[in-house]
Formats: sequence, C-alpha cells, structure tokens
Amino acid sequence: MSPAIAAKEGGRQRRAGSHHHHHCLDVRSEAPPSLALCGDGLPGGEAEVLLPLEPERRALGYRAELGSILLLLVLYVLQGIPLGLAGSVPLILQSKSASYTDQAFFSFVFWPFSLKLLWAPLVDAVYLRGFGRRKSWLVPTQYVLGLFMIYMSTQVDVLLGDGDGRGPDVVALTVTFFLFEFLAATQDIAVDGWALTMLSRENVGYASTCNSVGQTAGYFLGNVLFLALESSSFCNKYLRFQPQPRGIVTLSDFLFFWGAVFLITTTLVALLKKETKELIPTKEETKGITDTYRLLFSIIKMPAVLTFCLLILTAKVGFSAADAVTGLKLVEEGVPKEHLALLAVPMVPLQIILPLIISKYTAGPQPLNTFYKAMPFRLLLGLEFAFLVWWTPKVKHEGGFPVYYYAVVLLSYALHQITLYSMYVAIMAFNAKVSDPLIGGTYMTLLNTVSNLGGNWPSTVALWLVDPLTVKECAGAQEQTCGTTVAAELCTKAGGSCVTTLDGYYVESIICVILGFGWWFLLGPKFKKLQDEGQSSWKCKRSN
Repeated sequence: MSPAIAAKEGGRQRRAGSHHHHHCLDVRSEAPPSLALCGDGLPGGEAEVLLPLEPERRALGYRAELGSILLLLVLYVLQGIPLGLAGSVPLILQSKSASYTDQAFFSFVFWPFSLKLLWAPLVDAVYLRGFGRRKSWLVPTQYVLGLFMIYMSTQVDVLLGDGDGRGPDVVALTVTFFLFEFLAATQDIAVDGWALTMLSRENVGYASTCNSVGQTAGYFLGNVLFLALESSSFCNKYLRFQPQPRGIVTLSDFLFFWGAVFLITTTLVALLKKETKELIPTKEETKGITDTYRLLFSIIKMPAVLTFCLLILTAKVGFSAADAVTGLKLVEEGVPKEHLALLAVPMVPLQIILPLIISKYTAGPQPLNTFYKAMPFRLLLGLEFAFLVWWTPKVKHEGGFPVYYYAVVLLSYALHQITLYSMYVAIMAFNAKVSDPLIGGTYMTLLNTVSNLGGNWPSTVALWLVDPLTVKECAGAQEQTCGTTVAAELCTKAGGSCVTTLDGYYVESIICVILGFGWWFLLGPKFKKLQDEGQSSWKCKRSN
C-alpha cells in the first residue's frame, strides 16, 4: 500500500525475495569447474560433486556457533537500515507535497536489490586472498556506507528542502539514495556468501533465519521507528510531557547515529572475525566472471525460461496502482505517515505465518495454480483500495481519524498480504521446482531477479502516470488553466486556485484492474501451462 508498509516484490519484498534464497551467485560452489554454459561437455560423474566431502567430525550444536549466528544477525540488521530509510523518504516527500512524477523518479532507488545479479559474479570472483573472500567486499562496502551516512547527515536537510521555502531536491535525493541502496545490495551479496561458510553444514539453516529476522528488524528500525520518532505529533502525544515543534530525532540525527554504528561494527569485524578457509578446488578460484555471464545468457535463451520471463514481467501490471500509489494518496488525504508506517507492526506475525501455511498448497507439482487463483482477489483489492482513498477525507475529523477507520485500513492491508504472499510463495516454489540442480543458485537467482523486476517497473510507471492522468481546473480566475506547473503558478498569481476535478489515481486504478484481468484471462492459462513442461525444457542441454 505504501513504500513504508506495502510488501513490494522487488526490494525488501520487492526485498522479501532475498529472504529465502542466496543472491551471492557463488559460481564456484554452485557449478562444477567444467560448467561454463549450457551445452559445455562435462566429465562423466564429476558434475554432481560441488564441494569436497568434509572429514568426519562431531556435530556442532547451535550454541557452539552462537557468536557467528549473532554476527550474521547484526550484519543483516545493518542491511535492513538503508532499506527502511529509503522506504520512509517517499512518505516524507509526500508530506512536503512532492509531485507523483518526483515519486516515480525516486522509485528507481529500489531497483538495485532487484538488479544485483548484474554485479554479483564480480563480488564473488574478485577478492584479496589474505584478507578473506567475503571480508574483501564486506569491510570496504560497510566503511563506505558508514562514511556516506555521516556525510548525508550534513546534507539531507537541504536535500529535503527544510527551511528557506525551498522544495525537495528530488534528483539529488534519488542519486544519493540509489548509491546508498547499491552499497547495501553489494553488502547483501557478501553477507549471503559468507553465511554459507561462516556456519558449519548442520547449522547453515540458521543463515536464512538470520536473514529474514535481521532484515525485517533493520527495516523496522529504519522505517517504522524512525517515522514515529521523527513525527512531532506522535512524540508529543505518546512520549513527551511538554509539546515540542519537532520530533525526538531528525533524519540527519538518524543517519549520523547509524553511520557511526556501521563504522564501529565494521572495524570490529575486520579486526576480530577470521574468515573460514573455503574448501574449494584451486582451479575453481579462477573460474571466470565471463563464464558466469555466458551461463546466465544461455539460461535465459531457453524457450521455456524466456516465456516465463516475458509473462512474469507483465503479470504484476494490474497491481501497480494499488501497491505503489495508495499509501502516498492516504498521506495526501491527511493520514499521518507515522500511523501508516505503524500498521506494519501487527502485520509481522502474519508475514511469518503466511508462507508456512501457503507452502502446503504450493509444495505439489503445480504451484502456479495458487498464483492463478489468488490473482483476481488481489486485483479486486485494488478497487477496494481506491474506495478507501475516496472514503478517507469523509471520515476525517479535527482530532484525526476514528479507530474504526484504522481497523478498516488494517483489515484491507491484511487481506492484501494474504493475496500477495499466495502469489509470492507460489512463484518462489515454481522457481525452485524448475531450477536445474547442477546450477541451482545461479538459475534460481536469475528467475527471482526477473520476478522482482516484474514488480519494479510497473510501480515506477504507475507513479509517473498519476499526474498526467489528473485533470485540474483553475477556480476563481478566468481564462487560466492548471495543465502545467507554470500554468498552475499563473492561476495562483491571478487569485485563483487549482482544483482537482478528476484524480489520475482513480483512472489508473480502473485501468490497472482491467489490464490485470485481461492478463489473467488471456495469458494466465499460458502461464499455468508452464508447469506441464517436462524437466528437459528447463535443463541446460549437455553433451559429453
């Protein structure tokens, strides 16, 4: 529903896609030395051996590696902070009356987590042997993140347009936060890769738990907690005896604090944590980056994979207005941004339970049936969200909004989560089912990357189209219009004011639902038929 609370499927949920599989593209541990691309010959029997067998040793309990587990948890919490902060900026921009064209431009900030496949092989292959394969990237990336956050703390108030009557500098904000998220995505690749070797084989399952718990906690700190403490009304109502004009913290304070935490944590990791030597044949260490990219290209050329990519890239168009614009519209209609962010709190238990329940239905041979069945319900919720935005100003009163209004918003969001997770878990299950086991990590990461991009680009387009689809008239001044920014200024100078006669969000909501049902009727059955393709359609052709 919003950058703060909606589970967007390209970054944090958008970014949730990263919780359940590793993006590190560890080519040397995912693919055998001789596997360069689909079609290369493999020595008989060697392809199945990915890592040398470890010598017999006594099984370690999780207590023996508690320090490593806690370190992973801390690293994933730090990773969630930039994600949460980036998710809070659109709500701050909306409260400063930024245009939806500006919001669309800023939405590019959320793309790096979906595109990290492009540079993951580089992170995986280039390192300083003496310092450690993962620390070679983790330590400098986190140092740069920490220094970058401290520098941003001195500039962010100017970029947001605080004081002097200036508006937000959206271009500078976008470039700054894009670099911020790029660094966080690079840190994610390194941590995901390190998690596989930091823990022993019997405890490596805790890595995914650290990932999901840590990222969620970091996102909560950087988004929900920040927006609450930044809000003067929230702090005055719940945390203070004497009202103050500002919140307890500012974005500048928050960035400086976490920048310092990044620097201290990184220094401790660099000095105190030794990296386990990976049991990988030496000849694999030189396995080329170009081979990995050739492998990815050869996977995507396969007809079944290409069909899947084209369909999943268009499947989420119908949800774009509801997912990308609704939360911003609620802020525009007067819902406090911190209240909207706090709605994420009761959703956490639901987000933990839902995948467990849904996976029972997606575990069989046809997981996409769940995707197909959930799609019309999620499309109809798009119309319900549009009704919710229309209803919001009608229930507003001087003290804010009644409790029953927030109950309706919470119920709407919960239903949205059920449909979203049904589709998300189904896609993840399908990707795992069809991924060629010999190159599983690379293959599945490619499919998940395309799935995430299928949510990114429609959200950006949906935000960009809101302003062009909106119709405004100049009330109180004759022969003036409000079609452009310049015309709107002339209207105001002439003593008039621009009044919205048709909100582009409602137009877009209807168009999206129509397009969504069109996809469901025409392309949905074709999408389901991908399940009937034989395993040979998804496997790289191999010749001896």
